Amino acid sequence: MLREFGSSDLKFEHVSSANAAIIQPDPLAALERIGTRRSFDRDDEIYAEGDTSDSWCRVVSGFVRLCKLLPDGRRHIAEFCFAGDCFGLGGGEERSFSAEAINDVILMRFPLRATERLIDETPQLARQLCEMTLRDLAHAQSRMLLLGRMTASERVASFLLEMAERRDAQHTLDLPMQRTDIADYLGLTIETVCRTLTAFKRAGAIVIPNAHRIEFCDRGALAAACQA
Repeated sequence: MLREFGSSDLKFEHVSSANAAIIQPDPLAALERIGTRRSFDRDDEIYAEGDTSDSWCRVVSGFVRLCKLLPDGRRHIAEFCFAGDCFGLGGGEERSFSAEAINDVILMRFPLRATERLIDETPQLARQLCEMTLRDLAHAQSRMLLLGRMTASERVASFLLEMAERRDAQHTLDLPMQRTDIADYLGLTIETVCRTLTAFKRAGAIVIPNAHRIEFCDRGALAAACQA
């Protein structure tokens, strides 16, 4: 998954001349010309694990989960994708994960071959995609630490702060996913996730107005829980 691919990420190069500055083409605009807009309802499958990897997507609105069914029947959620996030780029000839709509989703789908041709023609786009891939790799390494070394309380606290940072939520965090999704993302049981959230609530760190909203009362306490 690649995060926050928007026009604000793109840099323009100005070439001075005696007459006027030449503005380089906008790589994002070029991508939009090869993309198709798609809509999905809640819990719709966008693509399945094992499908041919012939395209990648950018979320316009809504929320997407990338997941994998393990041999023992358990589900592992690798990532949640929000508006502006990209997913499905790279990873071989077949999909390693399935992609599903958490709620109503609108996305842009880009064919890989057309993207590759555009990259050959637009070095600026190649640099942009490379930078996003490196950021995604750094995030994956952080996730390995979270799942491999952190306790349940540390995982849940880290999840809340991660989601708040990604969604730029200062006081109120809306979470469209179910508790089962959070559990499968953190490698915990749903009972453990609910029990940990209740413990944070009793400690005065958060308030839970409803199942899809968290209000922060003491973010410092959550940060401390991540470092316990």
